[in-house]
Amino acid sequence: MTAEGRVYLDHAATTPVDPGVVEAMLPYLRELWHNPSSIYVEAQAARRALDEARDAVARALGADGSEVIFTSGGSEANALALRGVLEASRRRGRHIVTSVAEHHSVLDAAEQLERAGDAEVTRVGVDREGRVDPGAVADAVRDDTVLVSVMHANNEVGALNDIAAIASAARERAPAVVVHTDAVQSAAHLGFVPGGVDVGRLGVDLLTMTAHKLYGPRGAAALYVRAGTPIAPQILGGAQERRLRAGTEDTPAIVGLAAAVRLAVERREADLSHARALQERLLAELPRRVPLLAVTGPRDLERRLPGSVSCVVGFVEGESILLALDLAGIAASSGSACTTGSVEPSHVLLAMGLPAELARGSLRFTIGRGNDDSDVERLLEALPPIVERLRALSPVPTREPPEEWRRWLD
Repeated sequence: MTAEGRVYLDHAATTPVDPGVVEAMLPYLRELWHNPSSIYVEAQAARRALDEARDAVARALGADGSEVIFTSGGSEANALALRGVLEASRRRGRHIVTSVAEHHSVLDAAEQLERAGDAEVTRVGVDREGRVDPGAVADAVRDDTVLVSVMHANNEVGALNDIAAIASAARERAPAVVVHTDAVQSAAHLGFVPGGVDVGRLGVDLLTMTAHKLYGPRGAAALYVRAGTPIAPQILGGAQERRLRAGTEDTPAIVGLAAAVRLAVERREADLSHARALQERLLAELPRRVPLLAVTGPRDLERRLPGSVSCVVGFVEGESILLALDLAGIAASSGSACTTGSVEPSHVLLAMGLPAELARGSLRFTIGRGNDDSDVERLLEALPPIVERLRALSPVPTREPPEEWRRWLD
């Protein structure tokens, strides 16, 4: 619960900055604010902080410090992965394989490259849980495929993809293919090695993560680039970040990213246990308390991101529910924070096969460190009367759900 007595259940969108992270950043906002590319004493102190931050992030990922490139955010890192690999691999081909349920920073970049005639893109489907079949990826890979990009955990429904199997299947078809995964959500809510996000275990060449999803600041993210991976810079004008991302580094934000990563490593087991317990309660209670509510995403928690709870409510618009919850002091979302406000149903839910009318009633609750049982109870008490009231106000009275809804609601 927040200090104002409100309940925050949108940690997949962003997280509050941990006080310890703020403390780690302050010296680089106050005293050591200098350009880390300069040669004088203060600047070199800032440079050491960058190097230490890079090594901390690399250790958490199971990588080497030389393989970590800092960017301004996950969207920029994803753009560098797609555009950079395509540009550096033109002699081999221009075919990209991705999925229909990716974050828009991947989907929109791929679409723009396709429209410009710079790439051919194959988008594989997902199953009814939102997961990508490794075999479908392998079937899509061609001799001229240069990049496969599939997210580790879906940001809307929490579906965890078997990235290791996807990478293996893709390379069996085309050994030189580069494999990228958007791990923004999984790094934040599944944690790091051992047992979490580990580039060796996942078998990827590129991996995206960002600070503000794991109690760090906005404005700092990292792209893991395995040594030897072909990639071209997309922001030019300086030698920073191994010449892959020009521009003066944001030392305070990067130090904050590293501090958040260290904290995530220390707290991993406690965070997972906490998130799973509250998640299980919500997944069990929501369908019991709200008629015509269906959980979306994997039912098996081993296949679902910890703390992620998504559902659809029949005969009510999700946005209307969110506004009423906000008035009741509860902050949640209807899916990706990057698309909230769109009048169109979620592309992820449609890809999973949900009917468009049912998909319009989507809700997403994502649990964080600051939540407790009282927050869950408050949501469970507030949501049923809100849904009942909104259905009563609807110009179309609630009726028997269409047959096509049955397999989702049963």
